[in-house]
Amino acid sequence: MYEKGLFATVFVSVFLAELGDKTQLATMAYAADADDGRRRWVVFAAASLALVATSALGVLAGGVIGRWVEPRTLSLVAGAAFVAIGAWTIVKAW
Repeated sequence: MYEKGLFATVFVSVFLAELGDKTQLATMAYAADADDGRRRWVVFAAASLALVATSALGVLAGGVIGRWVEPRTLSLVAGAAFVAIGAWTIVKAW
């Protein structure tokens, strides 16, 4: 049962974080430039593989870092980084 909750949490978090991200916008631009359905499938496959590869790196790095850093500390640092990026984005927009 725990795995289902973990799966749902990770899926929703990553899905929402990626919506409107520059990666998605770049993928949309490539798909718009593809002139047929087959080429769009190539764009989909390449973008999907890239996301899987970056996610694999994140999981591997998290596993290594998790050996030396407490999960709570890692969550606090990640949360602070997200807040800092958000604040920087707001300041830059003004």
